[in-house]
Amino acid sequence: MKTRELVTTRRGLLTGLASLGGLAVTGCSETVPPTYGNLLRMGDLLNYKAQRLLLSTGSLAREYDHRDISSVPAVGTTDPSDSKQGAFSAERGPLYDRLKAGAFQDYRLSVEGSVARARTFSLAELKRLPSRTQITRHMCEEGWTAISEWTGVPLRTVLEACGIRPSARFVTFRPFDEQADSIDMFDALHPQTILAYGMNGRDLPIQHGAPLRVRVEKQLGYKSMKFLQRIVVSDGFEDGGKLGNIQNGWSWYAGI
Repeated sequence: MKTRELVTTRRGLLTGLASLGGLAVTGCSETVPPTYGNLLRMGDLLNYKAQRLLLSTGSLAREYDHRDISSVPAVGTTDPSDSKQGAFSAERGPLYDRLKAGAFQDYRLSVEGSVARARTFSLAELKRLPSRTQITRHMCEEGWTAISEWTGVPLRTVLEACGIRPSARFVTFRPFDEQADSIDMFDALHPQTILAYGMNGRDLPIQHGAPLRVRVEKQLGYKSMKFLQRIVVSDGFEDGGKLGNIQNGWSWYAGI
């Protein structure tokens, strides 16, 4: 194939992908997160748009029985107070250590940003809100899977208690370590997206994100961030900067 023909073919492919993506998102979302980097990142955006077009808010991840529960490896940060771990925060690590020593009695989850009433929630307050228990499969981007029972409060319940502004489009999670991630309002309001404080009938263990982690059952496991400290609701997309997935080589949207 001649060079000019090859260039024309590539341009046609890119145009076709962009056109299909444009069709997929019509009527589904007013704000689409950017995709960064090479051609493969266009696939991330196309996946995002197609999922939003084809899947309704009532589409649920499969739930399992107690007999299906399996062991779950603890990966990534397993204790934000450990200065030897890669994502240790010199500012928040010592705070987490003090909260852990007090059995998280003084823990407060901050919800702020594009809400009518920014506020904090103690762990006890979160546990008094209507809860949901679900047995789901954690699908890791590294190829392994595991099934666990998670108990927590639907993220939607917490956001609505703060009054979600009509302009709100994204929810960013800020944990006690040096990471950040976000989801759009579609996933934030999904009935299986919960703030989990329990695992397999017990309090959430430290290595799995105590005292609180998000479970985003419609995306790969790394979107279910552990050790939550703050939740920020925003009108526009924020990539998390150097702490976020995109600038560290990960796909922002990991729908399954």
